[in-house]
Amino acid sequence: MLRRRALLGLLVVINLVLLIRLGLSEQGFLGYLELDDKVQELEHKIEAADNRTLELSREIRRLKSDRAYQEKIIRSRMNYVKGNEVLYIFPDSGKEKTQGAGTDAKQD
Repeated sequence: MLRRRALLGLLVVINLVLLIRLGLSEQGFLGYLELDDKVQELEHKIEAADNRTLELSREIRRLKSDRAYQEKIIRSRMNYVKGNEVLYIFPDSGKEKTQGAGTDAKQD
């Protein structure tokens, strides 16, 4: 009878240790929840990267095929002007002043 109680007590202690380890260890339930959060975050980043890749591939296709879009991008990003145009560049607030108006302008 005493052996039986000792064995039962030992088994209860072992079960409690295993249960605590299951809940609190890195491989347990809390670890699972943490890994699940990381998976969700990475899936969100992958989705954002996929969307950005799709946007960039559309822009590349458009830049290759649409002459009007090419001209618009070149004129806005690189400050190109046509022969009969004057370009005025106003300094952004807090940035250095640009040199005289139209001095950085390029003609095609």
